[in-house]
Amino acid sequence: MPNTPAPIDVSPEQLEQWLETGEGVLIDVREDFEHAAERIEGAHHHPLTNLDPGDLRAQHPGKKLVFHCRSGGRSAQGATCVGAHEGECYHLAGGLEAWKASGRRTIRPAGAPRLDVMRQVQITAGSLVVLGVLLGLLVTPWLLALSAFVGAGLVFAGASGWCGMARLLSRMPWNRVSVSPAR
Repeated sequence: MPNTPAPIDVSPEQLEQWLETGEGVLIDVREDFEHAAERIEGAHHHPLTNLDPGDLRAQHPGKKLVFHCRSGGRSAQGATCVGAHEGECYHLAGGLEAWKASGRRTIRPAGAPRLDVMRQVQITAGSLVVLGVLLGLLVTPWLLALSAFVGAGLVFAGASGWCGMARLLSRMPWNRVSVSPAR
């Protein structure tokens, strides 16, 4: 999309002003488990994997759409996608991390997991790779395939933005967070 306008960076200060005046709407494009664990008050949840540009504009006519994720990468993708179909879009520069670094509050339910799901993925994947190598050395070289499988899964997750292990871990009982329905 060569003529797609680049998303416009918005600072936490500017975003807060737009939210207070009703000029802007904050769209959280993170996955369900991320939004449930920690979020910015008033953010509307629309995961990047299900983003519908027309639906967003219909829900928020005349508002500045400001996208956010954890650090800014996915929100830039979301803003670019919506901007290509619906015009000018914005994203919170630095994402949720910049929001918190600026001293602004987030909502984190008491039952939220101590380790976020992506850290759990790193621990699980690393453990499976080490296990596969050890079993491959001590039992049979065929068990090195476990490490290769996990490594291929990580490459796929990095390239596609979809991580099956994260989806699986997010459904584990210790990661279930009871929150009010996302807006």
